[in-house]
Amino acid sequence: MIRSMTSFAGSEMEIDGFVYGWEVRSVNHRYLDVSVRIPENLRVLEAEFRALVSQKLKRGKVDCSLSCQRQAGTRAQVSIDQQRVQGLIRIMQEIQAEMEEAAPVSAAEVMKFPGVLIEEKQDPASLEVPVVKLLEKALEELVQFREREGNRLRQIIAERCQGLHGQVERVRTRLPEVAKALRRRLAEKVGELEAELDNARFEQEVVFMLQKMDVDEEMDRLDTHIIEVERVLANEDIAGRRLDFLLQEMNREANTLGSKSTDKETTQASVEMKVLIEQMREQVQNIE
Repeated sequence: MIRSMTSFAGSEMEIDGFVYGWEVRSVNHRYLDVSVRIPENLRVLEAEFRALVSQKLKRGKVDCSLSCQRQAGTRAQVSIDQQRVQGLIRIMQEIQAEMEEAAPVSAAEVMKFPGVLIEEKQDPASLEVPVVKLLEKALEELVQFREREGNRLRQIIAERCQGLHGQVERVRTRLPEVAKALRRRLAEKVGELEAELDNARFEQEVVFMLQKMDVDEEMDRLDTHIIEVERVLANEDIAGRRLDFLLQEMNREANTLGSKSTDKETTQASVEMKVLIEQMREQVQNIE
């Protein structure tokens, strides 16, 4: 199934008095670019988080953020670093000995020094399984979102493919009229010159001009590319790069048609083709 690269998902879980929540966002990108923001005590698990994202997604810029908040109504388990406190008291006594008028330091001020109060933190080893499962849940939701969005993109591109089929048929139907018009214009030019018409030479010139204007090969290739786009849309999951390549080839054929055209309606068809291809390309840029 075709997937979009733009999506958002989140999941949260209560673990031992803390609420952990993942937020995963993704936007289009040429390759897979994963950014992970997590609490410092879980930094040892970052590689595992990245590996899990790589298993689920193949392209896109993906931002994963894990938050951790104490559950409402629970109290933090706080202890004192006795060694640090004793060191601070000793230093303050030495300073006060040198400064006789120094004001005494209160216990509240001592508590404000970095590292004096130690808040109990959860062991990363005990968090690994639930937090990984929580990320898996968020990624599954993200993939489902990308698939739903990808289905809408597939429908848009399929509609444009039908439009291209119509323009190719329009050109094919017009080609016999173009040949007749060319023959008529050449005959009129010869008539204006009031010269004797050499039928053999005239037919050679007609054939030569028709060869320069021949777009059968371009139309055949364009038809083939459109059919391949439709096949990819129906059968492939990771299709963005292949579709982008096919659209480049389709645009080349449409440009060649325009450069060879000497007929107003054929030129208009070429312009319509390029408009449809550009609309498809805008959508394909967001496909995984």
